Amino acid sequence: MSDYPLPRRTGPYQVRPATAEDTEGARSVMLDTFYREFGYGYVPAWHADVIDLHGTYLTDQRHLLLVAAHGDRPDQQIVATACLHSRGPAHPPHPRWIAERYPSGSTAQLLRVYVRPEHRRHGLARTMVAMAADFAATIGYASLYLHTNADIPGAQPFWNSVAKEIFDARTTGEHGPGFATVHYEIPLPH
Repeated sequence: MSDYPLPRRTGPYQVRPATAEDTEGARSVMLDTFYREFGYGYVPAWHADVIDLHGTYLTDQRHLLLVAAHGDRPDQQIVATACLHSRGPAHPPHPRWIAERYPSGSTAQLLRVYVRPEHRRHGLARTMVAMAADFAATIGYASLYLHTNADIPGAQPFWNSVAKEIFDARTTGEHGPGFATVHYEIPLPH
């Protein structure tokens, strides 16, 4: 686990790198998002990192799991997550040119940026994205990439406000039927 970035306060929330004690709460946020908001549930091929959050994010110094905690210790509830991984987008299912533009190792991929519905509109996702970008720049990544499902209410407007759209795969169907994938790059601070 990295001690960087430093925790930040956002109203009654503390946004910080996760500890081992936070993994169950983080996993709950992620699984609830898959089932309740995305409607397709847990898919092992897509979500293996969620089962092993500790091994995936807390033991690799180039990876990061951020959480937003609400309440005072020891009663803090994890209400939001964001992950950063050193693996770029895969081809397939993404277009080959996207995978080549954002290769594993030099690309930080942002994923699992989820906020429980009752805790939205408090700047948690924006704070986590800024912290992840700071971390990626400090670690030495060349770029920060993500993709989103634009069919999720609020997803595309949020990402348009913090990132640069690279490719809207909805126009080509290159991610397969039933997906509204839009690819983004987040500028890294200098």
